[in-house]
Amino acid sequence: MPSLTKFLRLAVVPIGLVLAMQQGRAADPVVSDDFVKIGIMNDQSGLYADLAGPGSVVAAKMAIEEFGGTILGKKIELVSADHQNKADIGAAKAREWFDRDGVDMVADFSNSSVGFAVQALAKDKNKIAIIMAASSDFTGKACTATSAQWVYTSYSNGYSLARTMTDAGDKSWFLLTVDYAFGHAFANDIRKAVTEGSGTVEGEVRHPLNTADLSSYLLQAQSSKAKVVALASAGADMANAIKQAAEFGINKSKTFVAPIVFITDIHAMGLASTQGLRFVSAFYWDRNPETRAWSEKFFKLHKAMPTMTQAGVYSAVRHYLRAIEAAGTDEAIAVMAKMKELPVDDIFTHNGRVREDGLLMHDMYLMQVKQPQESKERWDYYKILATLPADKVFPPLEASACPLIRK
Repeated sequence: MPSLTKFLRLAVVPIGLVLAMQQGRAADPVVSDDFVKIGIMNDQSGLYADLAGPGSVVAAKMAIEEFGGTILGKKIELVSADHQNKADIGAAKAREWFDRDGVDMVADFSNSSVGFAVQALAKDKNKIAIIMAASSDFTGKACTATSAQWVYTSYSNGYSLARTMTDAGDKSWFLLTVDYAFGHAFANDIRKAVTEGSGTVEGEVRHPLNTADLSSYLLQAQSSKAKVVALASAGADMANAIKQAAEFGINKSKTFVAPIVFITDIHAMGLASTQGLRFVSAFYWDRNPETRAWSEKFFKLHKAMPTMTQAGVYSAVRHYLRAIEAAGTDEAIAVMAKMKELPVDDIFTHNGRVREDGLLMHDMYLMQVKQPQESKERWDYYKILATLPADKVFPPLEASACPLIRK
């Protein structure tokens, strides 16, 4: 039998080797499998397809290409899906992606109901969800340690716009609201702003998503005492309301406000119908030479200038990949910690930061649609009236209902 000394000497060698191997692994990048896989989920064929849809997939590809298609020595893969604006379809696809396909992060949604379903699932599966939908609850009571909200919120585009107008003297409002989470969130924030600005909400009517004929709802708005009609909707619903209001002449007696306006909406409706419209936006393709250069590359691929959502998808995917690179791993909690630590500096925003509750803090812009004679080329649609600092358009952290925030 070997002596005790020899036995101990033999035992020490493998322990040392194990420690060395463990130290080496801790220093090396750690990726959960042979790829980093990103999913873009949104409306690919319905009323929100132009503002997000295939264009968001293009934007994500552009961000991936900036990294040469690899991260930490592993291939970056991209998948996409159409949730058809149905939460059950979105949740089922996300579960399939997480459980079977190895998707690490899902972005976009552009629909609050779908966003909430996938945000909760991503939390349970320790995956990241980056949301381009409006409800302030994503970074409020529904916030999670693995989710973030980019682009805009119902507060930034509803409350801040309504409060500005109310303070300027527009005191009486009527709400024309699309009847699901997106519209409800905007209506709530607008109502709060009007009330706090000593104004009144004279009435509200809700209509189903994707309603072609809004005449009966518009007539209720017309018969109200309100001076301002707020369209708590987006995409085709908002466009239909603006066009039909013009056809009926309602816009001559009422001021119409659309909290969420995308450049694709203006392109579809034309400057003659939309001139003078004011709203808050997170991005404009012709804001500076940098945004113009990137947008022209996007246009060559997509044949349309980018919306704020599509530019936001590019920014979010790019920042996510930077965070993986900095963390040395694709593990969700570690990556989100780096996303909150690193500044967001790209064509979408300079000096942006992801707050503790997951909200991307960034400047917004007060826009006005140009008159037809002011436009010098196709897609030359906006005038930037003012830059709105992040701390003015988003609520303070201490007001957040996010359970992650210690108060």
